[in-house]
Amino acid sequence: MWDNALPSFLIGLREGLEAGLIVSVLVAALVRSGHRSRLPHVWTGVLAAVGVSMGFGAVLTFTAADLSGRAQEAFGGVLSVVAVVFVTAMVFWMRRSARSLSGELEERVSAAVGMGAGVLVVTSFLAVGREGLETALFLWTTGQAAGESAGPLTGAGAGLLLAAAVCRGLYRRVLHLNLTRFFTVTGAGLIVIAAGVLGYGVRDLQEGGVLPGAAAFAFDLSARVDPASWYATLAAGMFNLTPQMTWLQATAYGTYLLVVMALFVRGVRGTAVSAAASPVSGTASPVPTTISPGPAAASPGPAAASPVSTAASPPAAAPSSTPAAEPAASQDEPQPVQAGSAAAPTAGRRLPRWVVPVAALAAPAVLAGLLVAVGGDKPASAATITVSPADCGGGFTAPKPGRQSFQVRDTGRGTVEAYLIDPVTAAVYGEVEGVAPGTTRTLTATIGTGSYAWRCVPASGRAVTSAAVRVTGGGTRTAVLPVAAKDLAAPLASYRAYVRQGLAGLLTRTRTLQRDVDAGQLGRARKDWLPAHEAYAALGAAYGTFGEFDAKINGTTAGLPRGVKDSGFTGFHRVEYGLWHGESAASLTGAVRQLTADVTALRKDFPHQDFDAGDLPLRTHEILEATLQQELTGATDYGSGTALATAEANIRGTRVLLGLLRPLIRQRDPEVLTNVDRWLRRTEHLVLAARHPDGSWTPLASLSGAARRRLDGAMGQSLEELAPIPDLLEIRRAA
Repeated sequence: MWDNALPSFLIGLREGLEAGLIVSVLVAALVRSGHRSRLPHVWTGVLAAVGVSMGFGAVLTFTAADLSGRAQEAFGGVLSVVAVVFVTAMVFWMRRSARSLSGELEERVSAAVGMGAGVLVVTSFLAVGREGLETALFLWTTGQAAGESAGPLTGAGAGLLLAAAVCRGLYRRVLHLNLTRFFTVTGAGLIVIAAGVLGYGVRDLQEGGVLPGAAAFAFDLSARVDPASWYATLAAGMFNLTPQMTWLQATAYGTYLLVVMALFVRGVRGTAVSAAASPVSGTASPVPTTISPGPAAASPGPAAASPVSTAASPPAAAPSSTPAAEPAASQDEPQPVQAGSAAAPTAGRRLPRWVVPVAALAAPAVLAGLLVAVGGDKPASAATITVSPADCGGGFTAPKPGRQSFQVRDTGRGTVEAYLIDPVTAAVYGEVEGVAPGTTRTLTATIGTGSYAWRCVPASGRAVTSAAVRVTGGGTRTAVLPVAAKDLAAPLASYRAYVRQGLAGLLTRTRTLQRDVDAGQLGRARKDWLPAHEAYAALGAAYGTFGEFDAKINGTTAGLPRGVKDSGFTGFHRVEYGLWHGESAASLTGAVRQLTADVTALRKDFPHQDFDAGDLPLRTHEILEATLQQELTGATDYGSGTALATAEANIRGTRVLLGLLRPLIRQRDPEVLTNVDRWLRRTEHLVLAARHPDGSWTPLASLSGAARRRLDGAMGQSLEELAPIPDLLEIRRAA
């Protein structure tokens, strides 16, 4: 946990201090101008910004939870890159704008006071909300990288509390802090951390299939560096540096760090030169900005008219700028915020000013290192298991119960798939695929009471199984009984027969539709269009096998430059558009004849098409996933208003497929079927509520908002219950 706390502590401290300074300026401006009664409006905007930021974090969390494994990797990778962009922009913006921040905000407050309470609320909301959204995004990405939330949240909480204390001390003028130097130091630290987040995001995008090179490793030090050691854990938690990184990951990390840090350092040097030269040239020094929250009456004269006092004296005059020289304020009023470095050292000060900020940043890092070194948060086991096409499970001894991490290293000359199995049933507890020679992959599994062994399956050759070990005292753990291609042979044959029969019925209905149009009976054609389209929709599991025929028979206008007028728009939806948009029978004759020809060609070609048995489990989820994205959004409705009829046909097609796979699913997890059946019934009931006794359907757009939300929710839950099936029935070579 503690190894992941420092990056979040730094972002919480920095973002909290930025937001705190903004709030301090807003409050000081209102107090100074005699509008203390408007302070609740500022706090209303601040609390609203906090609430929106927390809601944004929740949306990210629950959005990712609803995605598949590969989609989660891609989603997390994209947001990691976005977070890096935001943090980088924030670092450079604060370096550039810190000196003018106070004046800009006080100008906004003055304008807002004149325009009313609502504008003041919006001003504080926008000023604080940006910092909050950036914090939420960065914390979410660091939590994803850490694989847990306790460390990042603890670090962020500590950083925010320290930032609040610092802002209060600055506001009360009991604390002097060189904020320019602080933001420079923390900016450099955040650039280093952001480089790690970028590297982690690139790795996620590779594992999600968005970027190539997932198996092209620039280095693999896992054989010499124990990934579970305290120093490796600390480096991974703080900087996302791991013993194993791909070429693309390492290139992104190094390029970002070198380029951005160089630009940042150059900008800091340029600012320092400018600040040093400003007294000589007679211009105002940009370093300090002083916000005096005392009442305006206490500071008469021209100086009181300006809320921002910018030091214009040469360096020699700086020591005379003492609190005594400030405008008088009542004893119970808060004192000014010193946002720069003009404050002179106090008489009794012995330590340099940099000691406090450096100690505040270094102490958590030292503490994290000590806690990781002696604590028990790292995995209970990180044994290295050697595998090869000829030998399997080298170094494997009886592990302790609980969650374990194994470093699986291929010591042979060929690629190996490694499985941790129950040697009695061959059920799989964990697996790593495609372990290349000389590389190491991590396999994490929860160990309970039972027998364990390693099974290695080379790219070519026979599987090798290690000696078994027995573990007691850890409770019962469920493993997945592997599926072989031969297990899916019978369901596949049955489904192919179902599709062949369905295509015959589809062709019959399509010819009926064509006869209607040829005879000019468009009213009858509109009635016969739906049964033909439903017949095709019920074959959903075969869409991937149909290939280009699917686009011809059931394609939409998506991606077509001319939309419904495009010559590539053919099939059922082209006919649908014409039937419900007043086209003549003559204009539809070509489209419906082409549809019949395509269905005929598909029926003839299907027996020769390659239908992968591994696609069957995937289709149990994908049919209704497409339904939720297309039919239940109205994206495939071209005038008939029958999207719900298509959804019902898709549910029927899913039921047919589940019926064929039911014995295999029941053998592995009977509870999955119970939950799937319950939610499919509920979803189908909500869909059928839109069908009228005469066979017509209520258009999706005519449903009430509450009805659509119930339907979307039921379909979403059905997909949630269907999601485990592809994993349960994945073809594994361990079988």
